[in-house]
Amino acid sequence: MKYVCELCGYVYDPEISPLELGLPPGTKFEDLPEDWVCPLCGASKDEFHPA
Repeated sequence: MKYVCELCGYVYDPEISPLELGLPPGTKFEDLPEDWVCPLCGASKDEFHPA
């Protein structure tokens, strides 16, 4: 499932984003650390919603 940042529109796609961010392939959004932030605007995970 993809998640979208409400502040900047960044889309976290578990098929693509982990590779771009240096995370293990297939990392689900739910499995990201609680202190993870949007790579574009720095928003917290709370600012993301399912796409």
